[in-house]
Amino acid sequence: MLLHDERVQLVQYCLRMQADQLTVGTSGNLSVRSGDHIAITPSGAAYEDLTPESICVIDLDGTPVEDGLEPSSEVPMHTSVYRHTSAQAVVHTHPLYASTLSAVVDELPPVHYMVALLGGPVRVAPYATYGSPELAENSVRAMEGRFGAILQNHGATTYGDSLAKAYTRSVYLEWVCQMYYQARLLGEPNLLQLDEIARVAEKLGSYGQSVPARS
Repeated sequence: MLLHDERVQLVQYCLRMQADQLTVGTSGNLSVRSGDHIAITPSGAAYEDLTPESICVIDLDGTPVEDGLEPSSEVPMHTSVYRHTSAQAVVHTHPLYASTLSAVVDELPPVHYMVALLGGPVRVAPYATYGSPELAENSVRAMEGRFGAILQNHGATTYGDSLAKAYTRSVYLEWVCQMYYQARLLGEPNLLQLDEIARVAEKLGSYGQSVPARS
């Protein structure tokens, strides 16, 4: 079986994604790159039914390299992230708070220093139909100098040099979105200066969390 370990990882993280309420139903998708191949979750499959054998393997152009289930509809976005960044894993989610904010803001501001884990304030990519080349293009453009993006009226995507890091960034992104949402219910939140975010990014780097070049 191609990419056995990567497939096992994806099944494990799919179950975590459900437990952490980062998605609903069969929405959301994850992938891991190994050389010229990408292990990616299948389209429309219930996460609780996934096995390593049901995970799909595609090449960097998005073409399946073996028979099996249909790969995620977001293959164009995943392959675009791999082409334009140093990603080794991509996590696409439909979390409640990031999805809610995506409908009303153009950027998640620095309301908490942990936005440094994403490279800075997180941009909202303009809306495009799911699975389309336009969504893929909008997503990677919004990710410039960042480790993730919020997708307008849709969800969020993060990446990392491992599935663990990509997933952790998704968790923190949703947490900061929830914090910002709740702060706005009480008033106008205080925001941190970008130089403070840069300082935190340097500290995170010392703990092994690399930060992309700022744009």
